[in-house]
Amino acid sequence: MDARECVSARRTTGRALKVGILGGMGPAATADFYAKLIRATPAARDQDHVPVVIWADPTIPDRTAALLDHGADPSPWLKRGAHYVALAGANLIAVPCNTAHAFLGAVRSAAAPVPVLDMVAETAEEVARSQPGATVGILATTGTLTAELYQNALSRCGLKPLIPDSTAQQAVMSAIRQVKAGGDLAHARRLMSPALRSLGQPLGGRRPVGHRDPLASRRPQFTAHASRGRHRRPRPCRRPPRPARCSARQLRGTPCH
Repeated sequence: MDARECVSARRTTGRALKVGILGGMGPAATADFYAKLIRATPAARDQDHVPVVIWADPTIPDRTAALLDHGADPSPWLKRGAHYVALAGANLIAVPCNTAHAFLGAVRSAAAPVPVLDMVAETAEEVARSQPGATVGILATTGTLTAELYQNALSRCGLKPLIPDSTAQQAVMSAIRQVKAGGDLAHARRLMSPALRSLGQPLGGRRPVGHRDPLASRRPQFTAHASRGRHRRPRPCRRPPRPARCSARQLRGTPCH
């Protein structure tokens, strides 16, 4: 998720913005997003920063386990957190966890009428604008891949999703667990190597545009190398019908869709 989206909503509307962060999945990802929000804010003093409400609940059941049918449904925990963040006065909510977006409907129902950013859709749209028609490599939890969150969002934007093979995906999960356990980030990056090789092979050595785990890589989330040589005009993303799809654009006066 790009924290600059939250800051830009404040600048373009002039409204007092209070960002809610529904976090704890895991705590390091929440802290990482908040740090990005701070860095994205053009502030000369403390008072220039965006007010933030953080709900970090690490007891939320594992999202991947739930999606693979052997874990508790995290929806009640997510709904409770979204409710309290909205109650605390947030007028925009971010969820810095990819896999939790499989339960975004539950979050939005509890937070309504406060808009909740969909970072999967925002990511796909941003890649489509910058690299139209690209092949996009996805490094994510097995739950995120099973729910086809990025595969569907990227396809709607005219992009071609590419996922690691089963062996490489095990390496991705090992890297993610390493980070969640507070392990060595350099080792986590090394664990990611088979997945990166797996994504590169179908492209004949050309690097795909890739969504990465920012904590495991500590590098930019996107590597902007399109798999095609010729420029293509950006194609509008086709969003599936769903109630009250809202984002920071709502704060700029654009109706939700």
